[in-house]
Amino acid sequence: MSFFPAEDPAQGDALACNAIEQLIVPRSSDLGGFQVRRALPSTQRRMVGPFIFLDEMGPAAFRSGQGLDVRPHPHIGLATVTYLFAGEIMHRDSLGSAMAIRPGEVNWMTAGRGIVHSERTALERRHEGEMLHGLQCWVALPAAQEETAPEFIHHDADELPVEASEGKTVRIVAGSLYGKASPLATLSHTVFADAGLAAGASLPVDAEAEERAIYLVSGEVEILGDHFTAGQLLVFRPGDRITATAVAPTRLAILGGAAMDGPRHIWWNFVSSRRERIEAAKADWETGRFAPVPGDRDIMALPV
Repeated sequence: MSFFPAEDPAQGDALACNAIEQLIVPRSSDLGGFQVRRALPSTQRRMVGPFIFLDEMGPAAFRSGQGLDVRPHPHIGLATVTYLFAGEIMHRDSLGSAMAIRPGEVNWMTAGRGIVHSERTALERRHEGEMLHGLQCWVALPAAQEETAPEFIHHDADELPVEASEGKTVRIVAGSLYGKASPLATLSHTVFADAGLAAGASLPVDAEAEERAIYLVSGEVEILGDHFTAGQLLVFRPGDRITATAVAPTRLAILGGAAMDGPRHIWWNFVSSRRERIEAAKADWETGRFAPVPGDRDIMALPV
């Protein structure tokens, strides 16, 4: 997904719950009938662990003949993480990768020194229309590995471990939780999981991650007497033992990991520890020095 400009919404009253370091309400943008909510980066918080970007895409109901069309665009210095709750997206990139992602699967694309990709609804899935709903995140790379070779990794749903007990089902997409580890290789300590809770179920949020948060996709949870609803990112204080209890059937994402090794600059689809590297990437895109996506030449223009 590509970066869009939007204003941060006004915040509500301060929380009584001192377990929450920050509550972030995403800013929204309508991209031609397709709503995107951006929780990171915000004016309140730039990153949670290595996560520098968090979008909720949809839910959107595409009509017959419609679909997602994110044209080829470049990235540097990050990894993109795509995870769906409904629908399908066809990923293509300048490495020659062509992979459909469906609910419960993960696409992890390491941009490193530079990659170009597109995200579209396949033609055969546009005949009757369909729902699309999911998350896309960007994970900043350690400074020493920002110029690593680009790479694309896909894991099917049955490759990702699931912890299911006492009314909760947690799919571990990256890192380790509840004694189970994802096969996904990351360049720094990273945790990402999809959790579904029945009403009344409790979910402990591992305090081992240096920085951690939950993003509420649907439903409502209670934490130490305070209630939180869908469309909120809750950033927890380091080291506190946190348990979220579902007031209603709830779906949420757990994310976090090691604090990044210094600040990151972000401009459009580029992330780097060095401003001059972003300037170089802008020039490379304008002059056509990025490798193209095979068979998909309708590229995005550099923002003005």
